[in-house]
Amino acid sequence: MIDLHSHVLPGVDDGPAAMDGSLEILRAAAEDGIARIAATPHVRDDYPTGPETMERLVDEVNAAARAEGVAVEVLRGGELALEHAAALDDETLRRFGLGGNPAALLLEFPYHGWPLELRDLVFRLETRGFRVVLAHPERNAEVQAEPERLRPFVEAGVLVQLTAASVDGRIGRASATASRTLLDAELAHLIASDGHAPAVRAVGMAAAAEAVGDEALARWLTHDVPAAIVAAVAPPPRPAFKGGRRLPWRH
Repeated sequence: MIDLHSHVLPGVDDGPAAMDGSLEILRAAAEDGIARIAATPHVRDDYPTGPETMERLVDEVNAAARAEGVAVEVLRGGELALEHAAALDDETLRRFGLGGNPAALLLEFPYHGWPLELRDLVFRLETRGFRVVLAHPERNAEVQAEPERLRPFVEAGVLVQLTAASVDGRIGRASATASRTLLDAELAHLIASDGHAPAVRAVGMAAAAEAVGDEALARWLTHDVPAAIVAAVAPPPRPAFKGGRRLPWRH
C-alpha cells in the first residue's frame, strides 16, 4: 500500500517531536503493509513549514529508517491550508508536490464550515498546472450533511482522500457514514492514514481496506490511485463494486 498523507516528520507540526517518534510511525506503517508513505507536514499559520525544511527532514528520516532496517520509503509532500496554497508561488507549490509529483497538491479541507473560496482556488490552481487532492472532507460537518456538494469538484478533476480511521469507524459514526456515502457515490479516490503517532489514527490502512468490503476497490484506493499520483499519470479507472462483504462500522 501507499499512504499519501502522514505527519511523520519530526518537530515540525503536531506529529512526532523527535526522530524516535518518526521511526515508530514507520515501523507501524511497515507492519500494516505500507511500502511508501508521503510526509505531508502542515503548511499553515500555526505550522509555517517551508519546503527546505520538509525536504531536509524527508532525507533525514529516510536515512534513519535505512539505518534501522525499516523498509518504508518516505516521499515528499505537504498538507497545505487553503489560504497558504493560494499565496505560494508555483515553484514552492511544486516542491510541496504530493508524493514528489510536482503537479499534485494535497489541500487541507477544513473541519468546520464550507470553504467559500474553494471553487475559485481549485480553478486558479488548475490553470497554473496543478491537480488538487482534498484531504479528509468526510470529517467536515457540511460534507457529512450533504456529500454531493463535492461532486462538481470531482467532475472537474479533483481527487478526494479519505482518512483510514474514518473509513473503518475509529473516529466516529459521522465520518464513517460520510466515507461510505462518498465511496458509494464514486466521490472518493484514495485512503490515507493522516498518521500523527503510532496509535489510534496512526496507520490502520489495512483495517480501512478491509472495511471497504471489496478487494479490487480497496486496492484501487490504497495502491493504484496513490501510485498514479506519485508517478504523475492519470489514475486507472475505478473498479466496479462487486458487492463484497461490508464490515459494520465501529463506534
